[in-house]
Amino acid sequence: MGKALAEEFPVARAVFDEVDSALGEKLSTLIWEGPAETLQLTQNAQPALMAVSLAALRVLETEAGVDVARDAAFVAGHSLGEYSALAAAGSLTVSDTARLLRTRGLAMQKAVPVGVGAMAALLGLDYETAAEVAREAAQGQVCQAANDNGGGQVVVSGDKAAVERATEIAKAKGAKRAMLLPVSAPFHCSLMQPAADAMAEALANVTITSPKSFLVSNVLASAITAPDEIRKRLVEQVTGTVRWRESVAFMAKQGVTYFIEIGSGKVLSGLVKRIAEGASAVAVGTPGDIAAAKDAIAAARA
Repeated sequence: MGKALAEEFPVARAVFDEVDSALGEKLSTLIWEGPAETLQLTQNAQPALMAVSLAALRVLETEAGVDVARDAAFVAGHSLGEYSALAAAGSLTVSDTARLLRTRGLAMQKAVPVGVGAMAALLGLDYETAAEVAREAAQGQVCQAANDNGGGQVVVSGDKAAVERATEIAKAKGAKRAMLLPVSAPFHCSLMQPAADAMAEALANVTITSPKSFLVSNVLASAITAPDEIRKRLVEQVTGTVRWRESVAFMAKQGVTYFIEIGSGKVLSGLVKRIAEGASAVAVGTPGDIAAAKDAIAAARA
């Protein structure tokens, strides 16, 4: 991911070089050459995904004249994407963002031994029902709604046995599917408290400025700009629910009708279309996407 952007656009290559320098290693080589199992380790995947997002943004800025301060009413990101959103809005430097995400990934992996926790996707249930499933499945262990993604997709997280119980309870309550996810740790639940503590320390030592556009916080599903508030919510985000459905609905309620998903993949733009009726959403992560986005952005401005 991101290799074609880096080969075609010097501004994209510069982002990968900056991330490599910040981490003191060639993460870009790992992104483009693998091995995949090493890239998928969360301490690598998190800064890697951010790098691809910021590289794509820099190309949009130079090729399509995108200006976040002028053109974006809001920035938002799903989980680690919230850090990418802050970097896009100039609240964090790319270098600091890369280092924070490396710390975040390492802390999350260290918080819970492999095999102790799990996450599962519950499809076809609304959030309230899924949260009820999690509470019923806990039985003295941890099981919480971790991601409210929208479109009838909720992810639960916690102790492995409790999450496994949740999949069976969800099916009994009418879920279309309930399946364990191939993740290395139970993200966005109280088991991540050691990681939250590590991030509190890391964020306390990083300069955060007011973003050029309002940030829609994962844990609030509303807009914030104050640096101290951003720092606080990023810590809470480690153990808190990613309220993506509500975040998109909030932006739509504020009059947003056009969303650009910047980075690797098209999952979020697909969710946006299911959450915000009538909204347009495009994904930008390859050189081909850039060309299409230029026309779409021009039309949206007209």
